[in-house]
Amino acid sequence: MLQQALRYFRYWLRSGNAHGLHSPFVFSLYLDVVCHTGAFYPFDNIEARRDALLADPRRLRITDYGAGSQTGAGRERAVRTVARHAAKPARLAQLLFRLVNYRRPRTVLELGTSLGLTTAYLAAASSQARVLTLEGCPETAAVARETFGQLGLQNVELIEGNFDHTLPATLAQLTQPLDFAFFDGNHRYEPTLRYLEQCLPYAAEESVFVFDDIHWSGEMEQAWEAIKAHPAVTTTVDLFFIGLVFFRKNAPKQHFTLRIEGRGLGV
Repeated sequence: MLQQALRYFRYWLRSGNAHGLHSPFVFSLYLDVVCHTGAFYPFDNIEARRDALLADPRRLRITDYGAGSQTGAGRERAVRTVARHAAKPARLAQLLFRLVNYRRPRTVLELGTSLGLTTAYLAAASSQARVLTLEGCPETAAVARETFGQLGLQNVELIEGNFDHTLPATLAQLTQPLDFAFFDGNHRYEPTLRYLEQCLPYAAEESVFVFDDIHWSGEMEQAWEAIKAHPAVTTTVDLFFIGLVFFRKNAPKQHFTLRIEGRGLGV
């Protein structure tokens, strides 16, 4: 936790706000999405599901193909433990909701379903979007399916298995561009860059890719720097816990580090 706090302190020193933002695109995104504080009607139902998961004592056998847990949790965990430590907190999941609501993607891809709470926010933000979510752990995926059923989400397709196999197959069957992708499945350098390269051929100029936990470790910070330097990437926004990536061909290459005024994401 000390290393994470130091990374957050360095981020805070570099970060700015709307003052001095000379990109109209990022200025609008920052004010209308990042700093928006209003609630949307699906929030209460999804958070009620979170409360139920936080009280759920059932034990899950965790299959983990990624970098593992920072908490040192074992292979068997209670649902409530996964909900507390692995699920995205409401403030971050609701930011993703606003981003989908703002961009209105037709196809959404999520790498890392977990218990389905963040997936629910992505799906509820645009009922017309096709949401494809990949999960490596069968027992976690089963709980996620319960989440989608209880929330009445009809636009989610959950694919189980190792991303090394399921991601190429899922991308190959796309019939529309990959408008929105959320990478939250394997917090290591090589897989993160590999997933980016695999998804790029399916992206369009208006697509947005979101990378989770870009400051989670030194390795993920290296991955974020490589993403920023990628020739296909023109604009990035570092919000500490997540990084936004855009591919606007006529835009100059620009990188922004921004904070959320009045309601920081915290550590």
